[in-house]
Amino acid sequence: MTQTATISNTAGANDRFDDDLDYVNQFVSFLVDGQLLGVPVNSVQEVLNPQLITPTPKAKAEIAGLLNLRGQIVTAVDLRKRLNLPPLEDGRQSMNVVVHYNDESYSLLVDEVGDVINVSGETLQPPPRTLDAQWKNITSGVYRLEQQLFVIVNVSQLLYFYFRAGHRFEPGG
Repeated sequence: MTQTATISNTAGANDRFDDDLDYVNQFVSFLVDGQLLGVPVNSVQEVLNPQLITPTPKAKAEIAGLLNLRGQIVTAVDLRKRLNLPPLEDGRQSMNVVVHYNDESYSLLVDEVGDVINVSGETLQPPPRTLDAQWKNITSGVYRLEQQLFVIVNVSQLLYFYFRAGHRFEPGG
């Protein structure tokens, strides 16, 4: 049985409530190799437990394959491969953070999904100069939280390798 959490902005009676929410400063958090990362909450379609992913022949290494999300075909991107990290230990399966970008959905395979983190009042710092180039290229910036750094992922830059390979959109479009 698959469990999902859908994040949506519903219209209607809740409009007044939604107007009070600060979506700009909220990020869905997740861990990859022990590092706390996040993407803007308004780009997240849903969060899924491990899913059956069908490998795609001749795809770039970062593409884990495709998954069927209630009839919608979603490209699964392995963040560990994208960031040149070793695979998860045997027996562990990736969670899925499904993001919507350029009218398509992509599942980001992550080690563990965290909470929605509100960073209101915090200042986004530029990526540290010492950050590995692979990480720096996909990072919008870093928030200093009480316990650790919170790296914000730039979804368009994260998916740039995919578009550069001949797919139909360019980052920022």
